[in-house]
Amino acid sequence: MDGTKILKAIDHTLLKADASWEGIKKLCDEAVKYKTASVCIPPCYIKKVHDCYKDDLTICTVIGFPLGYSVTQAKVLEARKAIEDGAKEIDTVINLTDVKNGDFDAVENELAAIREATKGYILKVIIETCYLTEAEKIKMCEIVTKVGADYIKTSTGFGTAGAVLEDITLFKEHIGPDVKIKAAGGIRTVEDAEKMMEAGADRIGSSAVAPILGKELC
Repeated sequence: MDGTKILKAIDHTLLKADASWEGIKKLCDEAVKYKTASVCIPPCYIKKVHDCYKDDLTICTVIGFPLGYSVTQAKVLEARKAIEDGAKEIDTVINLTDVKNGDFDAVENELAAIREATKGYILKVIIETCYLTEAEKIKMCEIVTKVGADYIKTSTGFGTAGAVLEDITLFKEHIGPDVKIKAAGGIRTVEDAEKMMEAGADRIGSSAVAPILGKELC
């Protein structure tokens, strides 16, 4: 696969709890240099990055991250503030407790509220596949499609496992035609990214792939 195509699909990511401004700036400089799809950064850095890089970067951020069980009103406020500060893409974590309790109406209502708050912006829904049964994953494909989200995303990278090819294949079978796939969590090599994209992923969340591939191309 063309390396440039992979770079254009990468959300270059730094979401560590101790992420410093030095680390965030390095990430952003790499994203500009290698022309990645976006940088995925903690909400507290959005405004500073936007002020420093203006339109040179597409900023992605996370809400309800990483556990997903914030109340809906908090997630909606997070999303609105992120957009106000300069984010163009929002990755939100579902409430896994609702899924495990079988309360899929609550899951759908929450995602619908977040979709309403992010109209005109990219919304990616993290379902954290490592904690879900196959039936729950399929149900989430249906809900993500129904609420009109732009992407279904495998993982936060903070769970017990990350993206696996079988889940990308499952998503492809059950999402609607307007929903894309983001694979994230444990994607550390160019080969990993390539396999995910060949299986059907449209975006790759990774902290490692862009620098490796960018240096190879340069």
